[in-house]
Amino acid sequence: MHVKIFAVMTGVVLLAGPARPLAQSAFGQNPAPATDIPAPASPARPTTSAKTVAAASLPGYVIGPDDVLQIVFWREKDLSAEVTVRPDGRISLPLLNDVVAAGLTPEQLRTSLIEGAGPFLAEPNATVVVKESRSRKVFITGSVEKPGPYLLTGRTTVLQLIAMAGGLKEFADQRNIVLMRGPQGKQVTLGVDYRSILRREGLEQNVDLQPGDTVLVP
Repeated sequence: MHVKIFAVMTGVVLLAGPARPLAQSAFGQNPAPATDIPAPASPARPTTSAKTVAAASLPGYVIGPDDVLQIVFWREKDLSAEVTVRPDGRISLPLLNDVVAAGLTPEQLRTSLIEGAGPFLAEPNATVVVKESRSRKVFITGSVEKPGPYLLTGRTTVLQLIAMAGGLKEFADQRNIVLMRGPQGKQVTLGVDYRSILRREGLEQNVDLQPGDTVLVP
């Protein structure tokens, strides 16, 4: 049986005896000692590539020009490669030559690669990973602080894009902003009244952006 010795010093009761474990924190972990362990470094800020990978993992993601793809054929290093989708929407791989990638989901491209490799491999098995999503771009130009292209890394509305671009300039025409959508020659336009949206009177104008959209601020 252990012997316990009590001493009273300045109103604090000290207990001598067997060492007791430190009380656990609210997260179920013992607090770290004050010495010998350096303070943890601040977490790194997400990089652009991390954000684009997140976008590429969205369900139904469609591959586009400038996307960087990692193509891996199981046990076939000669066929595996990291490729960038060309402006014509194709990629180049050994043996398979040019393969259409733009407009397909990663799963659809995987199926296409397996079919194309059939004449060369007994049991082809491919994996397609979008390593960097560079095709999901929207553009904003005119009277904003930071005009230019912006990557869509998730759901983004017209007002959110304006905010990303640093906001409207002092003399911007807030009532006649234009959203242009569609390929050249077949573009449709949508008028956006910035003030109306702020008054919550025209929220239907604050649409979700799609890759290739251009917002023009007069």
